[in-house]
Amino acid sequence: MSNTKTDEGLKRVIGVSGLSLNIINNTVGAGIFVLPAIVAISLGGFAVFGYLFCGILMAAIMFCYAEIGSRITSSGGSYAYVEAAFGSFAGFIINWLFFFGFGVLGDAAIINIVADSLAVIFPVLQSLWVRGLLFFVLVGFMVLVNIRGAKQGVGFVKLITIIKVLPLIAIIIFGFSHIKTANLHGGNLPSFNTFGNTILVLFFAFLGFESALNVSGEIKNPKRTIPVSILIGGLLVLIVYLLLQTITQGVLGANMEAVKNAPLAAVAEKIIGPAGGIILLIAAAISCFGNVSGDVLLAPRLLFAGAKDGIFPKFLGKVHPKFATPYWAIIIYGSLIFIFSVSGGFKQLAILSTAAILIIYLAVILATIKLRKKKPSGAENGFRMPGGLTIPVVAIAAIVWLLTSLTKWEIGSTMIFIVVICVIYLVMEKYKKRKTILTEIKKDEVIAGDHGLAGF
Repeated sequence: MSNTKTDEGLKRVIGVSGLSLNIINNTVGAGIFVLPAIVAISLGGFAVFGYLFCGILMAAIMFCYAEIGSRITSSGGSYAYVEAAFGSFAGFIINWLFFFGFGVLGDAAIINIVADSLAVIFPVLQSLWVRGLLFFVLVGFMVLVNIRGAKQGVGFVKLITIIKVLPLIAIIIFGFSHIKTANLHGGNLPSFNTFGNTILVLFFAFLGFESALNVSGEIKNPKRTIPVSILIGGLLVLIVYLLLQTITQGVLGANMEAVKNAPLAAVAEKIIGPAGGIILLIAAAISCFGNVSGDVLLAPRLLFAGAKDGIFPKFLGKVHPKFATPYWAIIIYGSLIFIFSVSGGFKQLAILSTAAILIIYLAVILATIKLRKKKPSGAENGFRMPGGLTIPVVAIAAIVWLLTSLTKWEIGSTMIFIVVICVIYLVMEKYKKRKTILTEIKKDEVIAGDHGLAGF
């Protein structure tokens, strides 16, 4: 089973450890290096409750992904789930939102953080040309690794995940002896608005697990591997976040405001001295690099799945004859990351990407409910979340609540983007119909010509 090809021409080579580490890698990003300060300043002694509350909301969404992911096992992740439930039009919108709105622009912004972090140590990286060369080398390396095979791509992501998590584990292990319990107490009860805005930030810190499911067509025994990996990955991320928050807040206390841009680096300095800050800067760069590496492995599967369904150019659905990977999809995705990374100015577009993922989550949850009612063939062997519709309803309520926290400009920008996607879909459908009609006319002319020759 592990080396067999699916009907898509891909190999099922990804097991529980690989998928779990992918989930951790995609979720634990650069945000964790500044997140503890944001939460502590906003919630004070109630910071841990913010994490727990956000963890519950995210768990509800993860349960929905675990159920539908164990039923729909083809490549494409969120796109494949929505397309199976609501058809090609809904799938087209989700694919574009994920691929471009959340994927390309987000990765382009993240890879700039790699350069920004390293520029503190190597000022030459402030030069646009040097940054461009760095982006070309990094993206090119990731593309080559992933073209050579999903197994190689997952292996590289495993290595990056371990490297970037080690400094965080070190802070957790050695930071406990530096905690002052008085720093964890006190503070006024935060207002509902403050708590809500902080939860919104925390929610985005948990994003990323869904991207790991884009390689569903290359996962061994997906009906078991997907739910187990989501559970393991999600739980470990929550534990790491809680421990880092407790240690950072306990060590820094009132000094948190002064080091709000790099709280973990400040903790590292207190533990091992000035070298700690440099180590954490490098860890932040590796963390960002790991996030993008994971996306270069996972996101091209959206292009591949879309090409197979006819919503993207056919060449994106080609599989490498030797490595059995969607190599053109990987090349195009990497090229787009490079183009947008060197052009810069992604802060406003990053807001669009966060709104896009909320809409994607909502669509997947609704797809889970619909497919549960339809009971597709093989559903009896898949994972089924407990509590009936209770968990999906909680997840929907959480997403609607978070969407209401967006500004009018953010909501308007998202809607404009969706309208543009709809127009693209309608134009493509019109072109397909016209092409079909022309093909039929040519066939009729050929048949008529044959009949004329026969009569002659």
